[in-house]
Amino acid sequence: MQIEERVRELIEEKIADRADLFIVKIKMHNNGLLEILMDGDGGIAIEDCVQISRHVGYHLEEEDAIDRAYRLEVSSPGIDTPLLLNRQYQKNIGRSVRIKGLEGEKREGKLIAVTDKSIVIEEVKKEKGKKAIVAEAEIPLDSITETKVLISFK
Repeated sequence: MQIEERVRELIEEKIADRADLFIVKIKMHNNGLLEILMDGDGGIAIEDCVQISRHVGYHLEEEDAIDRAYRLEVSSPGIDTPLLLNRQYQKNIGRSVRIKGLEGEKREGKLIAVTDKSIVIEEVKKEKGKKAIVAEAEIPLDSITETKVLISFK
C-alpha cells in the first residue's frame, strides 16, 4: 500500500464524525516531507490540524510505515494555493477568482456558480470607448489549468 493511501485512511478515520472537513491533498515528497492539506466548508481550525497530525503521526510510528526520516506537515491551503476540488470552488462562491486556461489565457471574475463539469463567473468586459458590461461566462473545468482566489483589500 502506498503511504498516501494509508494516510488517507487514517485521516478519514479521524474525521469520520466531521462532515464539514475534507482532504485537499496528501503528498509524500522525495525530501521526506509528508504534506497533508485539509480544509473545511467553513475553514479549518488549527486545533483540527493538530488532532489530525497527532493521529496520523502516532499510527505511522506504531506501524513503522515510513522507513526513513520524514517530516509531517498538516495545514490548510494558503490563500495563494490553487483550488483543486469542487468542494473548494463551492466554498468560494461569491469571491473573485483568476482562472488560467489551457492556452495560458487568463480571466478574472466573481465566482457565482459551480457544477460537476463547469464554473460560472461574472466578468467585467471593457471595450475601448464603450461602457463596461458585466457578463456571465460558463467555463468547463477541464479547460482550466489553475484557479486562484483573488484577495481584495477594499
